[in-house]
Amino acid sequence: MSGTVVVCGLLVVVGLFGIVVPVVPGTILVALGIGIWASEQGSVTSWTVFGVAAAFLVSGALLKYAVPGRRLKRTVPTSTLVVAGLCAVVGFFVIPVVGAVLGFVLGIYLAERVRVGGPAAGPATRRALAAVGWIVAIELPAGLLIVATWAGAGALA
Repeated sequence: MSGTVVVCGLLVVVGLFGIVVPVVPGTILVALGIGIWASEQGSVTSWTVFGVAAAFLVSGALLKYAVPGRRLKRTVPTSTLVVAGLCAVVGFFVIPVVGAVLGFVLGIYLAERVRVGGPAAGPATRRALAAVGWIVAIELPAGLLIVATWAGAGALA
């Protein structure tokens, strides 16, 4: 296994992790790893694999924004999502890795508590978390299909 495949594999693994724990742009890193591999290989097969991976990436992104993205924007204002994102970044450094998710949830709850008051903050937080769960449920299979395509081409052999 060449050094390029190892680096690309690391990008793919970090990308898959980024899908589940939304700190880094997951599917983008997965596609970037496969794109680097394809450019290094330079064969028709490698570029075909990259094309299929890009198609999965685009399909997943469109579905991700069409289904839960609209629901999230309807139920949770952008200001709440900004606060949640900032809390996720802080949480990531306070409690590495897991803190990003905890910070995101806490940020949504606190922002909604300030915006709508105590009792209504819980349902708003649950709706936001459900939408985020749908995003992961859509993006993770797309990322895994990309990896399966790459592995199926024999890149990991």
